[in-house]
Amino acid sequence: MISDRPTLTQVQIIQSLAEALSWFEKEISWGVSPGELNHLTGRIGELYAAMIKRGQMALDTNQRGYDVVSASNERISVKTVTTSNHVSFNQNTFHHVDRILVLRINVDEEKGVSVEELLDIAAHDAQTRMRSRDGKFIYSIVQGRREERPVEDLEITALATYANLEIVQYENGAIRIRSRGEIQPVVVKEVLRPIATEVGVDLFNSKGGLKNTQQLGSDIIRALNARIASATTGASHTSAS
Repeated sequence: MISDRPTLTQVQIIQSLAEALSWFEKEISWGVSPGELNHLTGRIGELYAAMIKRGQMALDTNQRGYDVVSASNERISVKTVTTSNHVSFNQNTFHHVDRILVLRINVDEEKGVSVEELLDIAAHDAQTRMRSRDGKFIYSIVQGRREERPVEDLEITALATYANLEIVQYENGAIRIRSRGEIQPVVVKEVLRPIATEVGVDLFNSKGGLKNTQQLGSDIIRALNARIASATTGASHTSAS
């Protein structure tokens, strides 16, 4: 098939992905369910795949059965979910596919919106993991989160004191509230919101969406430390005069 569809540079793909994720995040902040954003979800998945595989979006996904052609010339079928527990592939077009990539868009109060790779495998190997039904190959998605190391094992990269609390940021970006050296079992964002209002930190990001916990916590830490530095400088000038 001949097409005059323009190719995208890696920079354009990355920029488009950022814009799509930003729009997705904004829709979520307006109360739209992730399940109602299927078209946007699919677009994010294709752009993400084109980015990590250094490829291009395919010309006619409905007929060919794949969505992205990688830099190594693999034809990739991309499936992107939010809450679904399975994805399906058309058996009639599966022979066109060299590789499958299954992604999940996670919506997390702390980290915001992120893309997780669930499966990245050659198509012929993928078939051994799928069942056949009604002309489709079905791949079941295992629910649940991977086991995580305790955040306390990581290095602290920033902290600030507010009243009798410490707001701590770890090297993975996580924000925790400590009191007397102990992490408190609280909903961090609920603790941060009134502090943000007091120190003049906006709850919204530059795109108009609500900041996630990591963004808000990081901004509050900077604001609190800047206020302390300003007060210290002012006191020094007063003493000198």
